[in-house]
Amino acid sequence: MMYSTYEPTLIAPLVLGSEDGTSLCACQFTSGRDAAKFCWDGAERSDQAPVFCQARSWLDRYFAGEAPDPTRLCLAPRGTTFQQAVWEALLTIPYGQTVTYGWVARRVSDMRGSRTSPRAVGGAVGANPIGIIVPCHRVVGADGSLTGFGGGIKAKVALLEHEGVALTGLTVPTRGTAL
Repeated sequence: MMYSTYEPTLIAPLVLGSEDGTSLCACQFTSGRDAAKFCWDGAERSDQAPVFCQARSWLDRYFAGEAPDPTRLCLAPRGTTFQQAVWEALLTIPYGQTVTYGWVARRVSDMRGSRTSPRAVGGAVGANPIGIIVPCHRVVGADGSLTGFGGGIKAKVALLEHEGVALTGLTVPTRGTAL
């Protein structure tokens, strides 16, 4: 295991992780509800590893206002087959747009050939280990609520505003897991 960090000015610092030095398995917030979710104790810090240089370059372009293609990175998130399908669907959400958990559920249902519930999708979206790059921040509730973001609601709002998403019609929860 190896890790590096990335410090954008828009949101809290991020920890980047790789199991093998060739593919990215994590891009995690250092604050918010998921801050302690992935433990990098005992991992070797390796800021110059090519996988981290590529990820930081991607993030630099993203935070400069570009829409870099996440599929250009070698991604290897750890998860169940179902979670992998949900994360693959997240990669199809265009920059600057939001979709609902129901939309993701329909997309996964089409991919897998079996019915998928938005609630199950919500669990998989919440388990996404490669935040921002696999754009879980673009998923909102059917009622327009900005729910379920591990980096915290302020980070989700900042990322959506950064992408030019009109927040009109979207609501910020006053309590719950998104905070």
